[in-house]
Amino acid sequence: MKRFLVSVALAAAVVLSGATASLANRLVAHVDLSSQTMTVKKDGRTLYNWRVSTARSGYRTPTGQWSPTRMHKMWYSRKYHMSPMPHSIFFYGGYAIHGTDAVGRLGRPASHGCVRLHPDNARRLFQLTQQVGPQNMRVVITR
Repeated sequence: MKRFLVSVALAAAVVLSGATASLANRLVAHVDLSSQTMTVKKDGRTLYNWRVSTARSGYRTPTGQWSPTRMHKMWYSRKYHMSPMPHSIFFYGGYAIHGTDAVGRLGRPASHGCVRLHPDNARRLFQLTQQVGPQNMRVVITR
């Protein structure tokens, strides 16, 4: 009986850990540095493909996977002359996905390391993240 209970507990832990992992991937914003694009998927279905701007020469955009750490409808960069960062989704220290007014530069490297989006797209991603919950969203950045 004891073995049976231990087996059931282990099976439940495996099932629950898989459910937690899949919830964390409910909304994925995948940034491809080489193409300067973001693909947004919800529940495995592609919703959007957008042009972005990431780090220009002399700066870096980190690669990896993160969940958002904080979100702000409007943030002003204390590091870069109080530059506006609408619909900011911070994912790694001071790195964030946010809107930009430099839409003519989207599609090529132009930032200090953040992921810049058209303001309308930043708003959409921000709203989607609020809907599913930041804990169920992943930012994935690859080369």
